[in-house]
Amino acid sequence: MDHRIHQTPAHALQFPNTVKPKKPQSQISFHEVLKEESKLKISKHASERMKERNIEINEGLWQIIGEKVQDARKKGVTDSLVVLDQAALLVSAKNNTVVTAMDRSESINRVFTNINGTILINE
Repeated sequence: MDHRIHQTPAHALQFPNTVKPKKPQSQISFHEVLKEESKLKISKHASERMKERNIEINEGLWQIIGEKVQDARKKGVTDSLVVLDQAALLVSAKNNTVVTAMDRSESINRVFTNINGTILINE
């Protein structure tokens, strides 16, 4: 048996290309990412309550509410009461979801529990 080291020509050692080319990522701006992050989801329950109580909130106001909930979340708020001129919303800041909604006249004599932040917004 021959124990000498034999050199193999470089062209004989061809390995398949194991590095996969990167797929092009969609071009999403930082501003768009922040916009998506501040969008609130509306639970089925909250959606039904808003329809029952004729609560209508325009897109601009939803954007403001989403931004304020995001600010509250940064400060450690997990569940918030959002008080508007026409309505009061219970929002899970942790899940970025509107849990329920009621009109202001209905919310006047209520006690809200399990919230750790309040957001007041003048429309």
